[in-house]
Amino acid sequence: MSILVNGATKVICQGITGSAGAFHTKGCIDYGTKMVGGVTPKKGGQTDKNGLPIFNTVAQAIQETGATASMIFVPPPFAADSILEAADAGVELICAITEGIPVADMMRVKATLSKYPKTVLIGPNCPGIITPGRKVSGQGAASVFEDGCKIGIMPGYIHTAPCDATSGKSVGIISRSGTLTYEAVWQTSSLGLGQTTCIGIGGDPIKGANFIDLLARFEEDPETDGVVIIGEIGGNDETDAGRWIQKNVSKPVVSFIAGITAPKGKRMGHAGAIIGGENDTAQAKIEVLKKCGIHVSESPASIGVAMAEALGVCAIAN
Repeated sequence: MSILVNGATKVICQGITGSAGAFHTKGCIDYGTKMVGGVTPKKGGQTDKNGLPIFNTVAQAIQETGATASMIFVPPPFAADSILEAADAGVELICAITEGIPVADMMRVKATLSKYPKTVLIGPNCPGIITPGRKVSGQGAASVFEDGCKIGIMPGYIHTAPCDATSGKSVGIISRSGTLTYEAVWQTSSLGLGQTTCIGIGGDPIKGANFIDLLARFEEDPETDGVVIIGEIGGNDETDAGRWIQKNVSKPVVSFIAGITAPKGKRMGHAGAIIGGENDTAQAKIEVLKKCGIHVSESPASIGVAMAEALGVCAIAN
């Protein structure tokens, strides 16, 4: 099974006529995602480079295509309004890939989304979400997949569907870091583990779904045997998640916290990755997670091994 998206999910792209929107829409189509259209104001009635219909509004796109998910590549000054337009049109899952949305705009989005309890926002400033498809042919980047759904910018071919997992075990992955999401995917795939769904939640201080929101879904998913969570300095999402896991999660959870050598008061890459006090350093988070019974990987190179060991799988690469 999976959470949030699957092979039947119909997806539109807001900002489809921009270079990034067009490029990554093609990547999603190539992976097998059911991309059904796009939205660019004043370009309705046209078709994009991939032959998809373009609509002026999200409401029109949803009415014509039946899409339930949206991928957003709208420039930062207009991205917040695009998120809210999608929510108002009834989109169930919104993946905001855009980086650099002003914090004030996201504060407005966060407050407004409370009026749309059925809408889940992933991001912004994130790689997106993927439920891996079953591999049917090819190797590496030329692989062909079926029954999967990729909404975002991640390299689809490194992911492994549960049905293709040689170990018989599959995990969910939640990460604040895009690159480390891919690292965790590659390592778990190399060890014969599948992934039910992988989600990059983004590194901005104000975002949509957090660790707890998604952990609850993985806990309920019978095909997810364990969960990897990847955090970093700044904020208290990881410690909140650790305490919640201790009380509510029955499956093994492995964590890695990036930024253990980061100096206090210096932002490290992501807008939200800044140490503001003693409790949001990497070391403080690691100590809390360990007290909560979570397996903590000390190095990004051992995330997959730690997960395999937690699941009782022999950690030998294929």
